[in-house]
Amino acid sequence: MGDPKKQHKMYTTPRVPYDTEMFMEELKLLGAYGLRNKRELWRARTKLSDLRRRARGLLAQTATEREKQEKEMIGKLHKMGLVQENGTLDDILTLSIEDLMERRLETFIFRKGMVKSLWQARQLISHGHISISGKEVRVPGYHVLIDDEKTIDFTDVSPYSNKDHPLRREMMVNEIAGGNKVE
Repeated sequence: MGDPKKQHKMYTTPRVPYDTEMFMEELKLLGAYGLRNKRELWRARTKLSDLRRRARGLLAQTATEREKQEKEMIGKLHKMGLVQENGTLDDILTLSIEDLMERRLETFIFRKGMVKSLWQARQLISHGHISISGKEVRVPGYHVLIDDEKTIDFTDVSPYSNKDHPLRREMMVNEIAGGNKVE
């Protein structure tokens, strides 16, 4: 079980470390989502495989046994923004790594149009300029829940909270002109 004070690995590495196809796919995902290293990607893959394993385990049970657990799992994943409210276990099995990566805070604020790039998003989060529900968040890999989507903003002490800040004015001009904002 281990000592609770000691951190444990939250990811599993690929079985074949030097597979060229896997290597190229990982590099594309690193660039597309502005990840720092492959461990962040492996953490998301491990989380996805755990979700799929739990869904397959529920499918193996009888309908009466799995009914309550299925509703709880679907409800939890709906709050996380991964499946629809009336989703099924098949929806969980069809989740992809991109679905998890799109819910990361750095990707979310980039898609929202608050910053110019994913790397700038990561920097602002790490430096404490982003808040969720009024609380400062410094983790770029924070998983944004559906309830948190509307409360993402700049922190009160951040210079970016001022509407006249050059970054904010530039982002407003791009938004009005239909510039780089990605939906």
